[in-house]
Amino acid sequence: MTTVELIGDQEPSVERLAEALGERFEIQRAESHVRDRVYMDTFDALLRARDWVLVHADSSLSLQNRLTGDELHSLRWPHLPTEPLLAAELAPGALRDALSRVIEARALLPLVRVHERSDELRVLDSLQKTVARVGVIVPEVVSNAGLRTPLRSRVRLHSVRGYEAELERSRALLAKTMPMAESEVSLLDEALLASGTPPAGASSRIDVGMGGEERAEEAAVRVLRALLAVIDANLPGALADTDPEFLHDYRVAIRRTRSVQRELAGVFPPADLAAMRAEFRWLQVATGDSRDLDVYLLGFDSMRGLLPEQIRGDLDPLREVLKGRRLTARREMARTLRGERAQRLRSDWEALLVALDQRPIADRPDAARPIGEVASRRIRKVYGRMLKMGGAIDQSSPPADFHELRKKGKELRYLLELFGVPLHDEAVVRPMIKALKGLQDVLGHHQDREVQVVKLRSLADEVAVMRDGSAALMAMGVLVGRLQQDAAAARSEFAESFAAFSSCEQRELVKETFS
Repeated sequence: MTTVELIGDQEPSVERLAEALGERFEIQRAESHVRDRVYMDTFDALLRARDWVLVHADSSLSLQNRLTGDELHSLRWPHLPTEPLLAAELAPGALRDALSRVIEARALLPLVRVHERSDELRVLDSLQKTVARVGVIVPEVVSNAGLRTPLRSRVRLHSVRGYEAELERSRALLAKTMPMAESEVSLLDEALLASGTPPAGASSRIDVGMGGEERAEEAAVRVLRALLAVIDANLPGALADTDPEFLHDYRVAIRRTRSVQRELAGVFPPADLAAMRAEFRWLQVATGDSRDLDVYLLGFDSMRGLLPEQIRGDLDPLREVLKGRRLTARREMARTLRGERAQRLRSDWEALLVALDQRPIADRPDAARPIGEVASRRIRKVYGRMLKMGGAIDQSSPPADFHELRKKGKELRYLLELFGVPLHDEAVVRPMIKALKGLQDVLGHHQDREVQVVKLRSLADEVAVMRDGSAALMAMGVLVGRLQQDAAAARSEFAESFAAFSSCEQRELVKETFS
């Protein structure tokens, strides 16, 4: 089925539509409808990326093709969605399965509510068959407070399967008497814009263009202000516990900020930078427990799957302990992030970025140097440091050595993503990032298992006093053994992944690209 929406300078009416179409077809008045639609997607528009949207209308939730309006899956849902919704809250079935595969742990947010009044005509051929449907749509955006914002009225044409040509004839007849053009903006996007919601969602990706000869301080400030915007955008969702990804993206933006502070230190006044680095480190630590507990709970079923099936249920007391710990950690985190110190950090950091170009450069040796030169020098140095660190690791190395290499890998990855990609040929930089990701995956798996073993042992006393705690402790003992095996397997994979990252070809690539 094809749907076309037309907009003109004059307000359309069904009477004018009937008159225009009556030259060629018989016209029959159909029903009038009044309905509210609530459109939903994730904060970062994961459904839109698939050309999908979740719509609540007529006491049902339906997953629709955003471009055609075709329904993919639906579910009875009598309540008007006013709060975030997780896929896990839906009844089992095709709709939940389809959403879960795409949004995973992200919450579906009610983006905009549209009130529609529509009057529809049926377009009939000489055999009295319906060959198209045409209607006038009068929409309004309804705010949470009940305020209404009128949108442009539209003429909507729907084809009937097998009669697509009649849709084009109908459009041509309308064009003769009612100058209208196909809308370049969909009703949904117009409603989103009217409500102040970006149609494409809020991305945590940083895509800042720059030239190699640009002053390093200017490029650094643009990147850091983009990162600050990501921090600001994700803070409300992190505080509200809307879904775990808000806190994750918030912390990634902080880590990237700290990385730029560290790697481009020469563009900042030393005393100011030292104070900011200390405060951002404090902020990273203050949010760490909450994120770690999110990760444990998100991966709990996967971790439980490492056990023999007959004892998997014995881990339930552990889940309850983790949930309790998470609630406590989140309350403490929320107090911290709402506190004076966090707010002062944010305002002081923005003030430094705004006024950085007005500060003396005597103690900022890299401020006026080309960003291409500064970033390339840092990329070469960090890569070289990783080669030295990784080359010293073997099967007997302590976990701390793997962890330090992983942290250094994050430094390199952020440099490549934030500065390497915009300054150099993506065809060269992207394969390097891919090799680095492969190494990071192995290091991350090893670190996760090591940390999980330590965490499980630290929770033993709390789990022991729970109901069925003894069985849980025995299951945790088995789980620790499996996690240690996984960590050992990751160690055995390290040599291969590091060899790909440190190959002669990669070394030559770094030398040639970032000279």
